[in-house]
Amino acid sequence: MTQHVFIIGSKGIPGNYGGYETFADRLTLMHENNPKIKYHVACKAGGDGSGSISSDKGFADYEYHNARCFPVKVPDIGPAQAIYYDVAAIKSAIRYIKAHRIERPIIYILACRIGPFMKELADRVHSLGGVVYINPDGHEWMRGKWSSIVRKYWKFSEKLMVRYADKIVCDSINMEKYIRAEYPGYKPDTCYISYGALPAADTDKETAEKLSSWLEEHGLERGGYYLIVGRFVPENNYEIMLREFMASDTVRSLAIITTANKKYEALLEDKLGMSRDPRIKFVGTVYDPALLAAIRKNAYGYLHGHEVGGTNPSLLEALAATDINLLLDVGFNREVGLEGALYWNKTAGNLSSLIKKADSLSPEEIRTLSEAAKERISTSYSWSFIADEYERLFQ
Repeated sequence: MTQHVFIIGSKGIPGNYGGYETFADRLTLMHENNPKIKYHVACKAGGDGSGSISSDKGFADYEYHNARCFPVKVPDIGPAQAIYYDVAAIKSAIRYIKAHRIERPIIYILACRIGPFMKELADRVHSLGGVVYINPDGHEWMRGKWSSIVRKYWKFSEKLMVRYADKIVCDSINMEKYIRAEYPGYKPDTCYISYGALPAADTDKETAEKLSSWLEEHGLERGGYYLIVGRFVPENNYEIMLREFMASDTVRSLAIITTANKKYEALLEDKLGMSRDPRIKFVGTVYDPALLAAIRKNAYGYLHGHEVGGTNPSLLEALAATDINLLLDVGFNREVGLEGALYWNKTAGNLSSLIKKADSLSPEEIRTLSEAAKERISTSYSWSFIADEYERLFQ
């Protein structure tokens, strides 16, 4: 019997940005010819098309990687769109399950946005013989970008979703430990399946030319820059990384690939005056995956300051491509990098000292770090391995 799995919470596939979109894209690709599983992927289809991957497909179902993609029209209601979208997508899935008399369906919800609606929706799925799984992602309720009211909602929502889910799939070992410790009264049924990553591919001629132009445009050279890739938000510890980099004696540049956040940038400028350091270069965004991989591969080192939960996709991509990775020493990062990375803490002078150490590594020491990082990705974080883990889970 074919197992039907409904993936709720990504913006949809084809996915060209975002962790959940990449996850849904890769998982359906790896199982494209697997007769045991049929995926149904909700795809956001906003009335104005903004932020909607499936908007160019209209509002009709379509096939991608042998998965049924079902667009869900979402009105322009501001931040509440995400909650509306998940609830509407689950209701659409329930209608489809009823109409096609699907036995023991699995509803797999990505992120904990819809806690207040969880019991009712889970009861409806159970009445059809199905189960509801969730992926709590990271500590969304700790993110500094949210107001205190929104953070309280995220925490409350997480609590209710853990309470009423049949299984919680955690993408990091530390997240699974947190769920079990935080909600022991619910006796949550948890499992660990990480996010995946692709090994760094060789740079083709076209991408090499793009890289040369990109480096020239930003005044950078191969092996002559440290790199940061990630959302420009406080919980990613940009303030510490920038302050420590400015205090270091490295002759290399710091290239920061991120979306604009003028308010946060102005705040940091007032505190640090980073515009006075010519080594620091905000280089905008890069949405070409091959070019971004080449930028990572040609960086001397990668700085990673994420600390708000979960296995971070940008960290996996860095370990797969960059030789030297300097990670904030928290459980979420250390469990991924292990011996394939160097670690820093928030103590003044710690990261700047680590940058000095990184600058002085011998070719042999760099090669040892690089090989350990790439081995880590190929053995524990390859998409084929992750897909096999999900097949076992769903079966």
